[in-house]
Amino acid sequence: MSQTHQDQLNRIKAEIADSFDEELEMQMEEDRLDDLVAEGMSEPAEQTLERKIYFRELFRLQHELVRLQDWVQHKKLKVVVLFEGRDSAGKGGAIKRVTQRLNPRVCRTVALPAPTERERHQWYFQRYVPHLPTAGEIVLFDRSWYNRAGVERVMGFCTPDELEEFFRSVPEFERMLVRSGIVLIKYWFSITDEEQEFRFKMRIHDPLKQWKLSPMDMESRVHWEEYTKAKEEMLARTHTKEAPWWVVQAVDKKRARLNCIAHLLEQIPYEDVPKPEIQLPDRIRHADYNRAPVPAEMRVPERY
Repeated sequence: MSQTHQDQLNRIKAEIADSFDEELEMQMEEDRLDDLVAEGMSEPAEQTLERKIYFRELFRLQHELVRLQDWVQHKKLKVVVLFEGRDSAGKGGAIKRVTQRLNPRVCRTVALPAPTERERHQWYFQRYVPHLPTAGEIVLFDRSWYNRAGVERVMGFCTPDELEEFFRSVPEFERMLVRSGIVLIKYWFSITDEEQEFRFKMRIHDPLKQWKLSPMDMESRVHWEEYTKAKEEMLARTHTKEAPWWVVQAVDKKRARLNCIAHLLEQIPYEDVPKPEIQLPDRIRHADYNRAPVPAEMRVPERY
């Protein structure tokens, strides 16, 4: 092998390693935080997946997600995935791993803020409809219209009549989505009371995570039992043949991510998409072109 080819191979390896480092950095941060808080906890954490196995499976599943993405584009599918669960249940971490290697123009995440005054007086589902996918798109909802059956119900942001109307309407709304050709998948991330307490303490002790704690999160700890009752009724009344719920056991974050992604891949049959061979065209060069230097005052200081 020539030195030029060896240099190219080394650069390719470095580029692949750099892409893996993104996930490694996130996981090392989580592990660091776990260790930080665990020092003050009386009981040791349960054994989680070995890191080598976790990364091997994660990268394999993410490769399959890229194949699924290509298939969704090729077949002009419309996919909606809802991620619901208690505060700190790991929805955001799972969504990050799903989208990490995907094209953001194909797969996007929707995380809506609290409704405006105008939105409060609209048809309840109206603010969600503009975010639904068109052909060849995947939309992940980080919380969805099920806010009404959870936080709005428990915290008194909706009336009993509004809640009952939601339960009457949502099965029909979702059947309409499915009849229109949307693939609708609903996940509930389930954790224990003890695990939520542990994760909240993690956020309290880490300045890099404190932004994740909101006053509503603190209230959710107070109203644990009310949220449990609300969840149970929500699952019972909105689990339908057309749009069933799938519960992800999420006490172990690594296993939850892998299990969720593996299950998601099983919900949409997909195949390899035939692609034309891609060849990098030669760059057009002009003898009279000279690249101008960047002015010193425009350069970012190279501190590293």
